[in-house]
Amino acid sequence: MAQPNQQKFPAVQGGGSLIVAWQIKGKRVLVVGGGEVAAGRILNCLNADALVTVVSPLARLNSEVAYRVAQNEVTHIDRNFEPSDLDGADMVLVAVDDPEASSTIWKLCKEKRIIANIADVPPECDFYFGSVHRDGPLQIMVSTNGKGPRLASTIRKFIAKQLPSNAGSAIETVGQLRVKLRQIAPRPEDGPKRMAWMTKVSDAYSLSQMCELTEEDMANLLRYYPSGKVPSMDVLQSLRGNPDGSKLDVFDGSFGFSVGA
Repeated sequence: MAQPNQQKFPAVQGGGSLIVAWQIKGKRVLVVGGGEVAAGRILNCLNADALVTVVSPLARLNSEVAYRVAQNEVTHIDRNFEPSDLDGADMVLVAVDDPEASSTIWKLCKEKRIIANIADVPPECDFYFGSVHRDGPLQIMVSTNGKGPRLASTIRKFIAKQLPSNAGSAIETVGQLRVKLRQIAPRPEDGPKRMAWMTKVSDAYSLSQMCELTEEDMANLLRYYPSGKVPSMDVLQSLRGNPDGSKLDVFDGSFGFSVGA
């Protein structure tokens, strides 16, 4: 059997983490602690629609965590951690200034096979939190694999400054277009063609142009799908109020126009 050409494949770079978009909506997350670090963990989980329980004496809650409790955004248990708090938990986040207690909780989580993150103790973490830029549906995470959280924040801010201010809105528009496309091409066998066409759309228009697409634009754009073509933005805009393309020189009268990018 012939050996594959090694130069055609990327080299393995060990020592990294598997960065995924973890869906924890409706999952039970236990947060042990009520300080600044806990507040950040809690917000991250609430943003992901998790069900959060905080275990910490009331007197040790900082103002943000106390606010979450007062607004009933989290469930609060007003005492120190007890092993029974792990019952039913899908994830445990520990953020207390007590290394011995933290390690004890970590060991209990391992016994119960519950994934856990012990703040500021990389060896006792099943996963790390990164520094996240959020703009609507857009999320960009920078991770240093637990080695430099503050540097991760600096890098994240640098990346965010390079992005256009409307990046999130453009993604919302793409999402709407995908939903509409699936409505007109719902069959599983349509999948490859849908994906290929959406790739062309994403490559044809800039982020700012995506943001400018109206409901009428999307309806006109979808008329090109059967032919697999994507019109230029100029052509698409010329169809506003002119859906039959009568003002265009390149219309062949079929379902979809003969011009494409």
